[in-house]
Amino acid sequence: MTKLTRRDFLATSTLALGTAHHLFGQTPGAPVPPVEARFEMLRNNIGVFIGRGGTIGWLVAPDGVVVVDSQFPDTAATALAGIKQRSTRPIDFLINSHHHGDHTGGNLVFRPAVGKIVSHSRVPGLMKTVAVAAKTEANQAYPDTTFDQTWVTKIGGETINLKYYGPAHTGGDIAIHFQNANIVHMGDLMSSIRHPRADRPAGASVKGWITVLEHIAKDHNGETIYIAGHSKVGTPVTVRRQDLLSFRDYFTAVLAYTQKGIAAGKSVDELVKSATLPADFAEYEGTPENAIRAAHDELTSKA
Repeated sequence: MTKLTRRDFLATSTLALGTAHHLFGQTPGAPVPPVEARFEMLRNNIGVFIGRGGTIGWLVAPDGVVVVDSQFPDTAATALAGIKQRSTRPIDFLINSHHHGDHTGGNLVFRPAVGKIVSHSRVPGLMKTVAVAAKTEANQAYPDTTFDQTWVTKIGGETINLKYYGPAHTGGDIAIHFQNANIVHMGDLMSSIRHPRADRPAGASVKGWITVLEHIAKDHNGETIYIAGHSKVGTPVTVRRQDLLSFRDYFTAVLAYTQKGIAAGKSVDELVKSATLPADFAEYEGTPENAIRAAHDELTSKA
């Protein structure tokens, strides 16, 4: 296994990406700022790749390689090159935390180097629906191994447990637990110090998100490292249990604010325009508009 030095990696992976892309959570047509793609080690042969899009997690051990999420094609190529410099082994599994393009757009780049692509059973269908609408079906590599509730494998001396807790950010998000290392990749179930987006057409539930976060926090301990799918610019992508519970409190506050506004006869546009959340969330990046609209839709839905 060849060790990639910081100097070597930055020479090949510093990205100046001027092409605008529609990320889920970014305004269409908005400029994409230059980013420095980088690898960071966490513990027990597990680390993260930070580029553009959802945080990539990776396990590179002498007897196994696993990658979680694939970002976009350009950063996927950079991530794959870095993985190959760390190990000559093929990648046993590419795991998709959910279907959004900033987490699966690089699947096709990884596909030739990957044994299986694993996801929740709803993900391939959700990916295809989006791809058909966008006429990008040729750019997709869909998961070929799916599950409904749990899926477990042992790779490189590590036990990896994939679990579906219910609808939250979408209807097909999973948490990926590296048990021996005590690390959980959350995908977009965790957005650190950022206003999140709930994809209601894909089955999102704000109420469900609260329950999911509580259950995940209960399933693990105070030493667990959680990898967030996204974080506020300049802040770490790794968080702890108290951060998950604070994120839960964010959704509780959004629901309470929205419910109070509905009771007062306010429209969703009025609620967005006059949005006020507790000071605890004042430093959040972005706006709460999507969360409020999703909560309003959920609270007023006849279904």
